[in-house]
Order: sequence, then C-alpha cells, then structure tokens
Amino acid sequence: MSMNEKISLKNLLVERRTAEEKLELFALLHLGVLDSLNHGVLSASQAIHLFYHAENGLFVRQQLQHPTADEMMSRGIQLPDLFDTLPAEEAQQEFQRELTKLHALSLSLLEKQLIPA
Repeated sequence: MSMNEKISLKNLLVERRTAEEKLELFALLHLGVLDSLNHGVLSASQAIHLFYHAENGLFVRQQLQHPTADEMMSRGIQLPDLFDTLPAEEAQQEFQRELTKLHALSLSLLEKQLIPA
C-alpha cells in the first residue's frame, strides 16, 4: 500500500471477530495517522484522502457504532478546514490542539478496550 491509496477500514477490520477488537485496531491505526500528521509525514488533506474519507466515516458510524470513534472521524475530516478559514499561525495552533484532542480520544478508546470495566 502506498500513501496514495486509501486505507479501507471495512477491508482491514472485516476479519476481526468482536466489536472490541475492531475498536482496538481502529484506535491503533488512528494513532499512527495522528503521528504522521504531527511529524509532517501527512498533510491534513492527505489524511482525508488516506484515512478520514467518506467510506471510513460511514463504516465507523454504521459498523463500529461508538460515539468516541465517530467523534474522532468527524474531527479528523475537519482538519483541512482550519487552514482554509484561519490565518496561518492561528491555524497551526488550532491544528496542534486538534491533534492533541484526537490523540487523547484515541488513547481513551484504546484504554476502554484494553482495560475491562
């Protein structure tokens, strides 16, 4: 898979047996996307093409049916808008805040899956 190909959550997660396993893998994949964004390997626009695209958003909403996962996808798809609507410096600061929030959501989701209540 190259960076030009879309990541298909439907294809990657279809083999997982339980909803918990699907959420764990989703959270881990999401952390990798965030790390790539944070280190400049991916731009916000590239992240939309690669991960935050409509097919994955629909899969998360319909198949994972978890409010935190849905929020993560919703926030991710809005990242490029920051650069379209805000001055450059303010956009970069808000981008970093969003990455921090998305990172916390990913860890929260992963923690909930790995540490049973």
